[in-house]
Amino acid sequence: MTDTLAPPNPRRFTALDVFRGLTIFLMILVNTAGPGAPAYPTLVHAKWFGFTMADAIFPSFLFAMGNAMSFASRRRIDTAPYLARLFKRGAIIFALGFLMYWFPFVARGEAGWAPIPFTLTRVPGVLQRLALCYVAAGLLVRWLGARQILIASALLLLGYWAMLVFLSPPGMAYDKFGTIGTRLDLWLFGPGHLYKKDGGFDPEGLLGTLPAIVNVLAGYLAGLAVQRGGDLSRTTRTMAVIGVALIVAGLAWSPWFPLAKKLWTGSYVLLTIGIDCVALAAIIALVEITGVRRGTRFFIILGRNPLAIYLFSELFVTAINMIDTGPDGGLYGWIGIELFQRIAPGAFGSLLCALAYTMLCWSVGWWMDRKGLILKA
Repeated sequence: MTDTLAPPNPRRFTALDVFRGLTIFLMILVNTAGPGAPAYPTLVHAKWFGFTMADAIFPSFLFAMGNAMSFASRRRIDTAPYLARLFKRGAIIFALGFLMYWFPFVARGEAGWAPIPFTLTRVPGVLQRLALCYVAAGLLVRWLGARQILIASALLLLGYWAMLVFLSPPGMAYDKFGTIGTRLDLWLFGPGHLYKKDGGFDPEGLLGTLPAIVNVLAGYLAGLAVQRGGDLSRTTRTMAVIGVALIVAGLAWSPWFPLAKKLWTGSYVLLTIGIDCVALAAIIALVEITGVRRGTRFFIILGRNPLAIYLFSELFVTAINMIDTGPDGGLYGWIGIELFQRIAPGAFGSLLCALAYTMLCWSVGWWMDRKGLILKA
């Protein structure tokens, strides 16, 4: 079967690139908080239940990936080449994520530098979840219509809820270490291959990938609606209304299925999709309908090379922290404490450090854009 959802006469929207670039900007800002002082609470992920601005960023990246998928689907490709490309890209993204966590492949110990063993390398992760969601969503949108995608999304959310409730030990459905998701990860990967900073719980575990697929599917449907809609203003208003309704639905569901990014609960999925719909509608209204272009290039530069810039942001900060500077730890720690905490002590100094590093990553994107370099999986 060919692409059943390929829209007629699609057009490229600058707003979608701006949305993706804004997501990358915030992702780097949150991931590289300056050391020496706690960051602002809204820039820190909720410890378990709850929701902060930082918790909205990863789902937005999935939503943006779905947007991009809706544009790619306008080209009709035979099934065999489509599947080959889908699985190849998924495998490359997964491998990049795995190697990113293994980097720098060596660690300093009492006896000096030694290779980091494979048995201590994390398998799940951010790019790994992106890869799995990309492949799963790509399979679904290939053979399902819009209404069927909505049904599949509901089944994924409700099915995940049921698995947590009925497959976890009694009273452990939402327990960090007792839930079926953690038990599955420990059985499948072992503690050495899981996240090291949360006591054996991995926030990007395998089971939590199921509801995350819905964020991609929602982005796909949103992108499709924008391309198919005859009246962009009406489409944007509808998207905003749907977004508000999803936010309300997510909050209404949360007493029974708590908001939790680390569990990627269904209420969290509805809330974040709602936020993304409202945000995308606002950007479209500003950029496409009102015609505001000033400042958009800043985010477009990030949106054109999201994979390259994200990888650089994670690898470079790891590399410079290998430079030992004494009690402050690595070089990034020294910069954050000795420079930014002296300029502005506390959370503001932490934010300034993160902002400076984010602008460094942006400059890499700017250089790549000037050279016409686009990194694609």
